[in-house]
Amino acid sequence: MFPIILRRLALSVPLLVIVSAITFLLESFVPGDPARTVLGINATQEQYDALRAAMHLDQPVVVQYWLYLRDAVRGDLGSSLFSGESVLGLIGQRLPVTLALVIGGTVVATVVGVTLGVFSATRGRVGRRVFDVVSLLGSAVPNFWIALVLVAVFAVKFAVFPATGYTPFAESPGQWALGLVLPVISLAIGGIAFISKVTRDAMLTTLGLDHIRTLRASGVRPTSIIWKHALRGCGLPVVTTIGLMMVTFIPGTILVENVFTLPGLGTTVVDATNQHDLPVVQGLTITFTVMVIVVNLLVDVLYSLLNPKVRTE
Repeated sequence: MFPIILRRLALSVPLLVIVSAITFLLESFVPGDPARTVLGINATQEQYDALRAAMHLDQPVVVQYWLYLRDAVRGDLGSSLFSGESVLGLIGQRLPVTLALVIGGTVVATVVGVTLGVFSATRGRVGRRVFDVVSLLGSAVPNFWIALVLVAVFAVKFAVFPATGYTPFAESPGQWALGLVLPVISLAIGGIAFISKVTRDAMLTTLGLDHIRTLRASGVRPTSIIWKHALRGCGLPVVTTIGLMMVTFIPGTILVENVFTLPGLGTTVVDATNQHDLPVVQGLTITFTVMVIVVNLLVDVLYSLLNPKVRTE
């Protein structure tokens, strides 16, 4: 197990370098001068030249990237051009909101999706056809549209949940949970359709295997066969699907956070892009890449735990 983790971490290093280099190169083509953006039009030429030298903007792009990479390895991702706040500090403040959305959406999608998939596999042909239609609708409708409908119904008409805003967990755990209900559901709908379909197909295959027929012939209760024995056989495809779903949830938070005005990484990346705050955009790109790497690593670990053959390869 440990060699697998080390190998995956070693492979993630060049990936991070490539992603950061591409982002840095693309940012160099963005119109505008960061030093002029910070100082404004009333700064003197001396002030302008001094800031450009301090920000290494008077150096070639390759040298700028090398200096950025050197500082990033030391834990310094630079500062926001507008607020002056450390990029690392800004990410630390906003990351818990995005993580709560991704983890909450994954838990809801997994529990509901697996349950629906199992019931669909055991409810006959008509039930499976109805499930196919519902699953297709759930996967086809974009999550921002679902978010707008949920706000209109549950926040505006019935006033059950808040439409916008975020309460930190330390201030009020109840309000924190209440404010995340609609965003988490908006994010989870597509994942529910995805996981339930994979679970249904895997369950139908598993229920046709010889050892399941043997259990039926031995008089084992149907509920025990389904939830204890057959569901275990669906573990590998379901775990893989959950990993893929979490990777799609990470960029999906950008739309959901903006609809519900949540102060997470998604709203921050949109604000930073609109303001051409390049250090923040660069730092957030690296953060999103790290999140995807961590999710893939967790999936690899779970996969190797469920399938011993992977550990011997």
